[in-house]
Amino acid sequence: MLDSLIIGAGISGLSTALALKQKNKDILITERQPRVGGNIISNEADGFLWEEGPNSFQPNEEMLKVAVEVGLKDQLVLADRRLPRYVYWNNRLNAVPMSPPSAITTGLLSPVGKLRAFFGALGFVPANLRDEETIFQFVRRHLGPEVAERLVSPFVSGVYAGDVHQLSMAAAFRRVFRLQDAGGGLVPGAILSRKQQPPKPEPDPNLPKVKRGELGSFREGLKQLPTAIAQHLNDQLKLNWAVTRLERTPQNTYIAHFDTPDGPQQVETRSLVLTTPAYITADLLTPLAPQASQALNQIDYPPVACVVIAYPDNAFTRPLKGFGNLNPRTQGIRTLGTIWSSTLFPGRNPQGWQMLTNFIGGATDRDIAQLSPEEIVQAVHQDLQGVLLAKDIQPKVLAVRLWERAIPQYTLGHLDRLETIANALESVPGVFLCANYTDGVALGDCVRRGRETAETIESYCSRHEN
Repeated sequence: MLDSLIIGAGISGLSTALALKQKNKDILITERQPRVGGNIISNEADGFLWEEGPNSFQPNEEMLKVAVEVGLKDQLVLADRRLPRYVYWNNRLNAVPMSPPSAITTGLLSPVGKLRAFFGALGFVPANLRDEETIFQFVRRHLGPEVAERLVSPFVSGVYAGDVHQLSMAAAFRRVFRLQDAGGGLVPGAILSRKQQPPKPEPDPNLPKVKRGELGSFREGLKQLPTAIAQHLNDQLKLNWAVTRLERTPQNTYIAHFDTPDGPQQVETRSLVLTTPAYITADLLTPLAPQASQALNQIDYPPVACVVIAYPDNAFTRPLKGFGNLNPRTQGIRTLGTIWSSTLFPGRNPQGWQMLTNFIGGATDRDIAQLSPEEIVQAVHQDLQGVLLAKDIQPKVLAVRLWERAIPQYTLGHLDRLETIANALESVPGVFLCANYTDGVALGDCVRRGRETAETIESYCSRHEN
């Protein structure tokens, strides 16, 4: 009899399992694939080191704690936070304003657009007459159409691979959404929220010191984190275990049935954590919580392709010094965005080469899933010819990975769907969901959520020990 069974060894499941192990709980974590990490895939060849899923993380306290706990403190690498971000607008790369002075001088916004954003940020905004606003509607109402189209829209397509005209502001950017209620406008709300926050505790001296705005990775790529966590779990982790069915016992425990390399297996547990994508979780919960299953099946996952390619130094119109560039959907560029990987984390490519990580597809371009790898590379290369390249030189292709179901979309009605799921799960006590379709898709969100779930399970188990 386990205290907890965790299904899925992505970063969410691994973080939950590690925290529960540290609480001396009897656990097992299973993964249907032969490796851990989920969408985290780091590869290397010919002197290049690259990522084919997430590329970096914000080093929040939870992420740093886990890295230290599994022995990766000395393996942490941080990108220069001063690296500029660019948006391709009107046939040129424009630096994203990162400070009030740069917001004044930026060429991304017209003088009228800057004034509209300034007064809107202070709270001079029209009333909201909708039950729920999309991201575009919210930003346009608060900061004007130029900010919505030229700054926020490309950011959203880069982070969520989503459509700003479909994603819910209240679900996707909850903290920003709440600022309007705190102070009437975004800036007053931010000031009041900061004043109302309790004093921050002294920073943990055992954690690496990081500065706001820095992005993190590890010397051998992001895969070092799930690999290190897996080593700490030892035989409490089972790979190539595919869950086929869940059932509830009269004692309110759960039995999970697995296909494994050693044949069918059954595991009984007091609590169950599902870290799988919504569509897989929906199938597993059909016999236990059919209403939750129906709501989970409504969560959309559009396709996204990650294309990692390299060019000689002399192929570019400019020296690459920056985080990368994002491309608004109105500018005739199919690629969502390009990370300048060589400058983000130096030392991951041979001398004389520049490596670019490109993302294409998403909610506004689902046809990407119908293209061959060669056609996807050609589409990205053609876009780069218009944005970054000076010479018509063929790329060195390092990877083309199509994620047929990539990032969950927090579309309109998402919070209602989550409420339906939560209400349905009340009828199956001991079942917990810990996945990126709930409250954040970033790696730091996954780690935070995993540790929070472990706290919830510890409390649940203490109440049901007998």
